[in-house]
Amino acid sequence: MRSTTLHRHARARPGIHAFARGHTPTLARAGGSLTFAGMKGGWVYFMSNRRNGVLYFGVTSSLSHRVWQHREGLIDGFTRGYGLKRLVYYERFEDIRDAIQREKTIKHWPRAWKVRLIHAMNPEWEDLYETLNQ
Repeated sequence: MRSTTLHRHARARPGIHAFARGHTPTLARAGGSLTFAGMKGGWVYFMSNRRNGVLYFGVTSSLSHRVWQHREGLIDGFTRGYGLKRLVYYERFEDIRDAIQREKTIKHWPRAWKVRLIHAMNPEWEDLYETLNQ
């Protein structure tokens, strides 16, 4: 079975995805809506070191595992260098492509908008990691 290649940088209207020549994705019904078979949902998340501290945001298909990696310092780079171990915000998406698009959008936001988003969900900037599997 050939895999479907998504051209993430193709010029297309929002919600319309350009597919590789001659390949059509298989659709499956999940929860009453159509989704691409084999595509998992995704998460956009924010990590910080303290209230109103340094912010990092990312996208992942497995939030609890990814945050655990950040907390354990297993990921080289920005989060480890600044000690960002506190999950302060997250959003769930049924389709990973929507999570990727949301992350790209947030990337261009001013810091104040990101902080407002955190305050709306988590005004005390508490670590939400322990609440993930409740």
